[in-house]
Amino acid sequence: MDAPALTSRQRKHLKGLAQRLEPTVRVGDAGITDAVLRALDEALVHHELVKVRMRLPEDKKAMAARLAEAAGAVLVGLVGHTVVLFRRNPEEPVIELPA
Repeated sequence: MDAPALTSRQRKHLKGLAQRLEPTVRVGDAGITDAVLRALDEALVHHELVKVRMRLPEDKKAMAARLAEAAGAVLVGLVGHTVVLFRRNPEEPVIELPA
């Protein structure tokens, strides 16, 4: 799945929305498992914008990129061990992006 590119304005808007969110999905010591990917997919379908908390990743940038790629989502941001991902729901979009 290819995720659409976001403009800097859209990315900034999503980061602002993400500030109020709590992490929905957590990646534990086992890393990115099938269960984590299923939970992430379900969260993205329902919320479109999701925070993922990683527990002590060796390479957090690489893990964030792998999560985004596996979920077909856009990597909005990475702060500490928390990743913000966005994937529009094609049937029932929830978040309105600026043009």
